[in-house]
Amino acid sequence: MSTETMSKEETIEPRVGKKEEHDSGECPECGSERFKQIRGEIYCLDCGTVIDEDRIDTSREYRAFDAEGTAKKERVGSNITYTRADKGMSTKIGESSELNNVSGQKRGQYYRMKRWDSRKSSRQDSLQKGLSIMDRLTYELRLPDSVKEEAGRLYEKALQEDLVKGKSREATIAALIYLVARNQEVPRTQKEISEAISVRERKMNRTYRDLARELDLSIMPADPRNFIPRYRSELGLSGEAGARARSIVSEAREKGITSGRSPSSVAAAALYIGALLEDEGVTQKEAAEVAGITQTTVRNTYRLLSEELGLEEEIEEARN
Repeated sequence: MSTETMSKEETIEPRVGKKEEHDSGECPECGSERFKQIRGEIYCLDCGTVIDEDRIDTSREYRAFDAEGTAKKERVGSNITYTRADKGMSTKIGESSELNNVSGQKRGQYYRMKRWDSRKSSRQDSLQKGLSIMDRLTYELRLPDSVKEEAGRLYEKALQEDLVKGKSREATIAALIYLVARNQEVPRTQKEISEAISVRERKMNRTYRDLARELDLSIMPADPRNFIPRYRSELGLSGEAGARARSIVSEAREKGITSGRSPSSVAAAALYIGALLEDEGVTQKEAAEVAGITQTTVRNTYRLLSEELGLEEEIEEARN
């Protein structure tokens, strides 16, 4: 191995090679700590002793200078995902444009193979349709990909265990999205989801309880604080008002004031109070519209929080 070849390689930090021969991190021959790695071998720069060999080279063995070249030469696809019926591992049997110089017999064989490859079982077809609805719903509700991934996994599991029989596909998708979003602390109300997918809220509620029991899923209590970032953004409030609202909700939860109250109404009322204290103009009507509740509900929850937490004087001062 020439000095010129060695100089082109990257110098690596001293490392342990074979444990039985090289526990000290030094060259066993000369004691040097300067090593280099080339094509699966680690050797000493000073005396040339091979410290370790037959190491797996994880780098790619082809050269590519742009994205197009990389795409042509790489032999792996995208990550496995539950958001697609085939988990992103489907086969593709050529292109029709590649059949120009192929005999008629081979061409017929190609079309038969392609037809067989495109056939799906009823369960696969149901999974594909369900995931398509799920994709549209999560996009409309502005939910993260993690929610779609986990909901897709649960939907496939429900199909495999025949838990979807007798249930509406739309209601099942809505229920799973509600469950997963709630557990991942990016909750959406049943009203929001049912309106987005055109399913009656009562039907969705019954389906979600059935699936939670049949799939043995734990249902985390909804935390009003998880609604605050989204509501704050939609109301155009500052971070200070949002922080005030979180503090109000935290104190209310410690005192048990939020028990039996809708999380969305508590979040909306807390943001309304936070906006008042930070002198930011938000009406009860605007807070109610963002949370999808009535103005009366916001008003009653606001009065409850302000009285129980002793915020009346501070709110009065902020108004003046």
